[in-house]
Amino acid sequence: MTPSRFVEKDRDSEEGLGAIHKLYGVEGRDEAMRRIAALAEGFSSEDAQKGLRIYSAPGRTELAGNHTDHNHGKVLCAAVQLDVLACVAPRNDGQVTMRSPALPEPLTVDLRDRGPRQEEAGTTAALVRGVAAILAERGLCHGGFDASVDSTVAVGSGLSSSAAIECLLGVIMSDLAGVALHPTEIAKIGQRAENEWFGKPCGLMDQMASAHGGIIAIDFHDPASPETTPLYFDFACAGYVLHVVHTRGSHADLTGDYAEIPADMRLAAAFFGAESLGNVDPADFVARSAELWRAVGDKPWLRAAHFFAETARVPAMVAALTGGDMPTYLALARESGDSSWRLLGNIDPPSQPRNRRIATALAVSERWLKGSGMVRIHGGGFAGTIQALVPEELSDGYRSLMESWFGEGSVQKLRVRPIGATRIL
Repeated sequence: MTPSRFVEKDRDSEEGLGAIHKLYGVEGRDEAMRRIAALAEGFSSEDAQKGLRIYSAPGRTELAGNHTDHNHGKVLCAAVQLDVLACVAPRNDGQVTMRSPALPEPLTVDLRDRGPRQEEAGTTAALVRGVAAILAERGLCHGGFDASVDSTVAVGSGLSSSAAIECLLGVIMSDLAGVALHPTEIAKIGQRAENEWFGKPCGLMDQMASAHGGIIAIDFHDPASPETTPLYFDFACAGYVLHVVHTRGSHADLTGDYAEIPADMRLAAAFFGAESLGNVDPADFVARSAELWRAVGDKPWLRAAHFFAETARVPAMVAALTGGDMPTYLALARESGDSSWRLLGNIDPPSQPRNRRIATALAVSERWLKGSGMVRIHGGGFAGTIQALVPEELSDGYRSLMESWFGEGSVQKLRVRPIGATRIL
C-alpha cells in the first residue's frame, strides 16, 4: 500500500474529515486533501507503516494593534485559512530533514548541535535548531523526524510565514516528545527561536495568533503571561469580505527598518525610566510629551504617540465586534491605518526611498472604495500586503481592480480559521 493510501485511511475517517472541515471549510477541503496526499507520496511504505503524522499551522492577519506587541501593548488578531502543512515521519538518530518547494534543496539539521549559528541567521534551519534547543532546555527531546512541507503562506507577504513555521515546529517536536503544550507556550518558544536563532527582533502577536487560532484580543502588559480573550465574529455574516493585497514587494530584506520601530519605542520608554512603552502611564506621556520630544527627537516621539493611541483603540474595536457594530469597527480600523501611516511611519521603507508600493496600493484602494469598507497596512509594513475589508457586493470588483495593478493572484480572500497549530491526523 502506498504512503498516500495510509494517510487517506485516516483522512477519510469521520474524525479526519471533521478536522479538515474545521481547518479549511467546505470550499477548501478538496484542495487540502490533495495537498495531504501529495506530501505523503514523498515517504516510503515502511515510514507509512510506522505511522505518518499530518500537522498544520496557520498564517495570521492583524486586525488592530500595529507594532504594539513588542512594547507590551494590546492587539487584535486572527488565524486564517492559509497554512503551513507537513507530513512527518519520526526518526531516532537526532536528525531533522525537511523537503519543501520553498527550499532550494532538502534541509538537514543535527539536533545534537543546538546553539545559534551565525551562518544560519534568517533561515529555516535556524528555526528548527532554535525550537529544538528551547524544548530540550525543558527536558523535552525526541529522536528527530523527516518532514515534507507545503505552504500557502507566502514568504514576505505580511501573513507571517515565519510564525506559522515556528508554531508548526513547536507542535511537531512537542508531539513527538509526547507532550501537548499550551498554545501560549508554543507561541513563546517560536518567538524566542526567531529572536535568538533566526535573528529578528519580533514581538509575540504573530505566534500567538498562529498557535491559538480564531480571533483573539491579547494584552501583553505582562509578556510572560499575556492575557487572551477569544472573540466570536464572522465578517461574512456581517456582509463583508476580508482581503489581503500582495503588492509584490517582499519585506524579507527590510529587517533593519523593522527593527528600528521597537528600538525607537524603547528609546521613548527609557525617558520615563521604563523598559517598554507598555510600562509607561499614558497620562505621563501626555503631560511630558514636549519634554520627551526634545529629548528623543521626531521619529521616536511619533512612534510613541502611535503606540498609546493604537493600544487604546484595541478595546474599542473589541467592543465594536462584540456588539456587532460594524460602522464603529470600520471607523476605528481606518484610524488604525492612518496612525500607522502618519505616526508609526511603516508605509515607506527608509532603506528603499523609491519604494512606494504600499502607499500606492492604499491610495488606489481608497479612491475606488470611496468610503465603503476600509483599507490599512497589514503586519510589519514597509512592503508585503495591505488589508481590505470590503462589502460583499464590491468584493469581485475590488479584486479585479487590484489585480489589474499588482497582477493576477495578488488578491486573496481570507477566512478566519478557528483552530491554531495542531496535528490533524
